[in-house]
Amino acid sequence: MKINFKFKICILIIGSLFALTNCTDPGDDSNIAKPIALGSPIINQATDVNSNGFKISWTRVYNAENYELDIALNNTFESYVTGYQGKSVTNMYEEVNGLNESTNYFCRVRAINSNETSKNSAIIQTTTLEGNGPEPTTALKDASTTFMVGMAVKAQQLTNGSKYDEILKKEFSSISAEYEMKMNIIEPTKGNYDWSKADAIVDYAVANGINVHGHALVWHESAPDWLKNYTGTNDEFEQEVKNYITAVLTRYKGKVASWDVVNEAINDTDGSLRNSVYREKMGDDFVAKCFEFAREADPDVLLFYNDYSVTTNTTKQTAIFNLIDDLQTNNTPIDGVGFQMHIQYNSPSIDQIKTAVDKAVERDLKLHFSELDVRVNPDKDITTFTSERAIAQKNKIKEVVATYNAIPAKNKYAITVWGMKDNDSWLISHHNNANEWPLLFDSNFEIKKAHTGFLQGLD
Repeated sequence: MKINFKFKICILIIGSLFALTNCTDPGDDSNIAKPIALGSPIINQATDVNSNGFKISWTRVYNAENYELDIALNNTFESYVTGYQGKSVTNMYEEVNGLNESTNYFCRVRAINSNETSKNSAIIQTTTLEGNGPEPTTALKDASTTFMVGMAVKAQQLTNGSKYDEILKKEFSSISAEYEMKMNIIEPTKGNYDWSKADAIVDYAVANGINVHGHALVWHESAPDWLKNYTGTNDEFEQEVKNYITAVLTRYKGKVASWDVVNEAINDTDGSLRNSVYREKMGDDFVAKCFEFAREADPDVLLFYNDYSVTTNTTKQTAIFNLIDDLQTNNTPIDGVGFQMHIQYNSPSIDQIKTAVDKAVERDLKLHFSELDVRVNPDKDITTFTSERAIAQKNKIKEVVATYNAIPAKNKYAITVWGMKDNDSWLISHHNNANEWPLLFDSNFEIKKAHTGFLQGLD
């Protein structure tokens, strides 16, 4: 009997499969498919935000049976909203109600099944809204009884009877020149001093009983061209710096109560000394030399070191306080430290601010929050100033002021806001971003919620 050729082929294939199956080690599970690990949900920005709640949503995760949602009052999740510590949610959203108005909330979510829990999603911050009643009009300087409230000014703003003049006299007890008391303005060419703008600012303050904080004697970005390109010896360069510091402090002795002697001498990346013309010509101890020159010129003026990112950049923070430690160890005259406080509506955290503040207090320094503004559009994700961002800005300023207000009185100096109204801010002119609203007054000189936050921080 002849066997069909196709039938033979089928028999061979079946036999081969049977042999392969029987040759596999029954104890070897390497060929068994393993379950895919649960991914983390991607959490979205909250929607439908109102005064007592919002809607939060996230992406679906493959193989998730449900989700666990955390909502807290801080980004370290140490204080949970009642009912929202690992709340089980079967949908991919949650409508959260019963919250407090004008409050920051922090949310995260993770996926769950019977075998596994995923990692947490990213954390998002949401601020509930508040009513639209009028903002309180209490003057900042009247509400602040233990430290001065300052503002950065330009000489042209100080015309008697102007809106700037009216608000400045009502609200502020101290002023700093935004840029007109720096070396490239005062000594633009070697030996030729232009005192006009600085005199206008100081004379205005003296006439109106307002404190002046001098800003700033030595800053790498305000060194005039003649000094940047100096062709004399290093000793001659150092003498030029001493001559300048002496001339300025002598002129304003008894009129300017304090000075930022050196501004921004530390690198952001590794905490090293910035390789400025001052360091190149005067050596690594140029900071100490400048403080000594200032003290010789005015034995009574308060001397500050000033820098930015002190609360958020821990490498830089450590380097700044190491620099201050060296100055104090060597009996170099330094009275205080300035934190510039160019911050954002969602950063730094209270804990970050407190950590930096404590380091200043531990060293018995006066502390100046010297250049406060609060960006509400750092990611350029909004084109109008929303109520949510206005409240978040208010709450951040409240945190900043409350943290400062809690330090011992002997360590307080001033909080200086870096400009009066939003459209005057350096953030707009220097960063080409018209969609930013970082100050306490809007472009029409109207009080913002940020101003209310400052008042609330003083309570």
